[in-house]
Amino acid sequence: MAKPVVLIAEELAPAAVAVLADDFDVRHVDGTDRPALFSALAEADAVLIRSATKIDAEALAATEQLKVVARAGVGLDNVDVPAATARGVMVVNAPTSNIASAAELAIALLLAAARNVPQADAALKGGQWKRSKYTGVELLGKTVGIVGLGRIGVLVAQRLAAFDVNLIAYDPYVQPARAAAMGVKLVSLESLLGESDFVTIHLPKTAETLGLIGEKELNLVKPGVRIINAARGGLVDEAALAAALKDGRVAAAGIDVYAKEPCTDSPLFELDNVVVTPHLGASTGEAQDKAGLAVARSVKLALEGEFVPDAVNVQAGGIVAEDVRPGLPLAEKLGRVFTAIAGGMPTSITVDVRGEIIENDVSVLELAALKGAFTDISQERVTYVNAPLIAKERGVDVGLTTSADSPDFRNLVTVKGALPDGQTVSVSGTLVGPRQQQRLTDIDGFALDLAPEGHVLFFRYDDRPGIVGTLGRSLGDAQINIAGMQVARQTSGGEALMVLSVDSAVPAELLQSVAVSIGARAACGVDLTEY
Repeated sequence: MAKPVVLIAEELAPAAVAVLADDFDVRHVDGTDRPALFSALAEADAVLIRSATKIDAEALAATEQLKVVARAGVGLDNVDVPAATARGVMVVNAPTSNIASAAELAIALLLAAARNVPQADAALKGGQWKRSKYTGVELLGKTVGIVGLGRIGVLVAQRLAAFDVNLIAYDPYVQPARAAAMGVKLVSLESLLGESDFVTIHLPKTAETLGLIGEKELNLVKPGVRIINAARGGLVDEAALAAALKDGRVAAAGIDVYAKEPCTDSPLFELDNVVVTPHLGASTGEAQDKAGLAVARSVKLALEGEFVPDAVNVQAGGIVAEDVRPGLPLAEKLGRVFTAIAGGMPTSITVDVRGEIIENDVSVLELAALKGAFTDISQERVTYVNAPLIAKERGVDVGLTTSADSPDFRNLVTVKGALPDGQTVSVSGTLVGPRQQQRLTDIDGFALDLAPEGHVLFFRYDDRPGIVGTLGRSLGDAQINIAGMQVARQTSGGEALMVLSVDSAVPAELLQSVAVSIGARAACGVDLTEY
């Protein structure tokens, strides 16, 4: 019987190839040679790539028996995940392969910015002994502000503790007790900027974090601060940072990532008090080897019919009952809506599943809801398998409850949780009709019947006349088109909930302005366009 064909399209560590060699027909191709790649894919059961090979819809169409696409790294920009899922092809990556390397680079940039290492090196090699010009600062006793306490942020905190610094952090989705256990004090972003001698950023790039450190924030910093960004380009406004460096508000910076990459022209490159690197966070031999080994093991598991821990699109894994599978996108959306409504990290999340569906194993719905709950707040890519680990790391208790009793709907999924201040949040949804259309049915006791699609906005306010008109005019003036809207209330004149689906993203400033115009006590939005 012929062995399954595993196609390696870019160079992998010998140890990774060795994992596959005995059980599979391992073949090699240059993934950047599209005709050769397409020809080789026709007989492949799995393909392993790095960043140079593009597995898009065209490449997938060239396959006949492909079961797995494995990206030896974290990012999946060069893989069309929806197209792969539609063809039943599993996509896996190596989500933790580079976290140590990324954390260490942030430390390296921080130290280099503190001691002017690259500038002094360049001067001395140029024949200049400028000892006094490149006097630096110690870390000892300084305050280091960490923006984002995900896995990489935690590693940075652990390593910086050895320098005897005062660690503070901003992360609204981490419990204070969890941070305190690491010797880190949680503060607001404004406080962090005003108190820190060093600021290092470790956040994912989302609509909420894009431009997080801009001109306004840089006017709040402690004079002489040094800023490090080895997370994602665009989190720091490069032009605003350059201006702050020129006028002395910021003493130095260490930058590894840029809004547009490759980047060879930036106002930061003109400044002597900036240390720059070309996105080297994952560029270590160890990280590359870890990534290759991780995806090789995942490919082996997948082709042997085992559960794959790092599967990004679990629906393609063949492990979910047919009656349960349509509920996965719904549960994930409910998780994302839950986090948006909560506005912070809960102490617990429970996924409650009711109706006929519980005749099947519905545990994957819990994973889907957790994946959604952490997607917008985690620096790493969240999968069905690492979501429980992320919850554990952030001190969130999780649970699944089931019941056959569902008086109002054939099946119902509810994501609910408790916040640190004792408040609770719940979001419910169901699938209706022969086409299994998704519906939001309840938020915190407000009954709804709205499709969770596009950009969804939520406003809570006191019920009174004129609210709909005021809100509609504000969005209309901003050229934001409303696709669907529903207002729910429990009593006339009491608290009301308005939910809108709009066709385009609503900037945070506009959302806040609209909330003020209608006197909303709470307002938030969530982007569900990718589903």
